Amino acid sequence: MSNYYHPYMRNHTFSQVPYYPYYQQAYQFGYPTYPQNISRQQPVKGQATWTEGGQVTQCGIPWSANQYMTAAVGGNSPYQCGQTLKIKYPTTQREVIVTVVDRVPGFPPNKINVHRRVFGALGASLDAGVINIEITPSPELEEQQWGKYLLEVTQSAYPNYNVTDYSVVEKTQLSANQTKETYDFILKSPAETINVRGTVVYNPNTNRVVSFNLKEQNS
Repeated sequence: MSNYYHPYMRNHTFSQVPYYPYYQQAYQFGYPTYPQNISRQQPVKGQATWTEGGQVTQCGIPWSANQYMTAAVGGNSPYQCGQTLKIKYPTTQREVIVTVVDRVPGFPPNKINVHRRVFGALGASLDAGVINIEITPSPELEEQQWGKYLLEVTQSAYPNYNVTDYSVVEKTQLSANQTKETYDFILKSPAETINVRGTVVYNPNTNRVVSFNLKEQNS
């Protein structure tokens, strides 16, 4: 588990990919997912500190997942291992979607410990140590595991951008052994905002990827 810092301490196309999403590691450890019968909730006011991450996490998911757009939550937090959260820093109005990869004993429910790269993506100074944020769970991605897969792929394909939002476009059964899911992602950099549509075709019987595609959309 990681140490944490606070103010008192200083067009892409791929195919035939035998890839299993990183978040499936959390399922192997038996951690529950976010309830599937709720809609996207209102933001919860909280605080964030930052960390360099560590070699071992309580979730079995590395801090390097999702291009280091990762976070730890308190032991009694309602947020679970592998869950996606949207974090907003009101001071800069910047947002980023992170993945829960660890737990921090003693943290209150509305406090999270994010990787230092998340701090940077939010436009926060590391010297601040702690910042006030808004936390919004992303249950749509919890319900659609392949949305998480495309989130990680998109973040990796655009390393100088941060995914700030998403929407489910469609899910289509192509055949008995092929299902297609499509998502739209909004990515932001200091210079621009782009829209990327991600599509994945997978075998629902084996849970393996057949192909996936990322395409920038016209604004």
